[in-house]
Amino acid sequence: MKWNGWIALGCAALGVCVAGGYGLMAQTVVADGLVGPRGLKFGPNGDLYVALSGPGGTSSTAAICPELQVATAVGGPYTNGNTGSIVKIDKSGNVTTVASGFPSALSSRNPPDVLGVADVAFLDGQLYALESGGGCSHGASTPNMVAKVDEATQQWTVLADLSAAVLADPPSPLPPDYEADGVFYNLIAARGKLYAVEANHGKIWSVTKAGQIEKVTDVAAADGHIVPTAAVESEGGLIVGNLGLFPIVPGSSQLLTLKPGCDDHSVACGPGTLHITDTASPGLATVVAMDWGPDGLLYVLELSDTAGFPNPGDGKVVRIRNGVAEDVITGLALPTGMTFGPDGALYISNWGAAAPAPIGQILRYTLQ
Repeated sequence: MKWNGWIALGCAALGVCVAGGYGLMAQTVVADGLVGPRGLKFGPNGDLYVALSGPGGTSSTAAICPELQVATAVGGPYTNGNTGSIVKIDKSGNVTTVASGFPSALSSRNPPDVLGVADVAFLDGQLYALESGGGCSHGASTPNMVAKVDEATQQWTVLADLSAAVLADPPSPLPPDYEADGVFYNLIAARGKLYAVEANHGKIWSVTKAGQIEKVTDVAAADGHIVPTAAVESEGGLIVGNLGLFPIVPGSSQLLTLKPGCDDHSVACGPGTLHITDTASPGLATVVAMDWGPDGLLYVLELSDTAGFPNPGDGKVVRIRNGVAEDVITGLALPTGMTFGPDGALYISNWGAAAPAPIGQILRYTLQ
């Protein structure tokens, strides 16, 4: 689950293309100059909220807890700073900071991986943030968490300590790129709760508005280290997509259908448990985001769809029709997040995995 650093493999000047015949207009750049735009959601006020990973910092894992740091071979140690944030883009295109001071972790590899605020979500009108660069294994004293954000004061508080949850429930066996505090990626509101997808340990966690945490699915126990990244609500449960491992094998990513209840192999099954009832392979690679379109079809964002390692210009959006992925937008550069807006347009975090460079942008496409 190491992907930010691969920007150096293909940083040519790239355009963003639209595949012909799919009813999409050329893109508009809604905002640019962002540092690591990741997940994004529209708020009840109609403004767009974007998680920014930030550029890292100087607090080193090696000095704080070397026993928990990521192996040097996969990027350890991290250096951390409180440089992650959330910004808001209003209807006029003005960009303002909603909250700041979140942990941002920079790996020691060259070019580096960057972990910070991974996603945002609204539940009953309240803004929440998912932190991925927290915890001692990333050089931070603040844990990986779901944070509750007060937009009026620009302050946030820890609602759910996700580092504590994953440290108490490590995967078995440990993946070769094991990160003790986990690597959280996607946050959605569904079924009256928040659901956080954790990629490194391969688990899905739920968080209530009161901060109660529950493990609802262990993807790795069922399917191995496939690196789940994205989820959408579906028929009382969830659909989850995965990034997969590098080098990339085109067509190898899956869509997992999760439904309430227990399967025959569940060791523990609480009332919120979801289990995998179906696995589909519609021809996907490196899934990083999903959303339902206004046409009722599932749209999937791929970081890079060609064999080898992630390459700017090979990101794309596909939609699933009759069980098969068809290209909708191609030529994206290391995209990391996607959402449909109340206007029916599709918004994408482009150059999102280019951190710590301030070249991230939000693109808008209009469906017709």
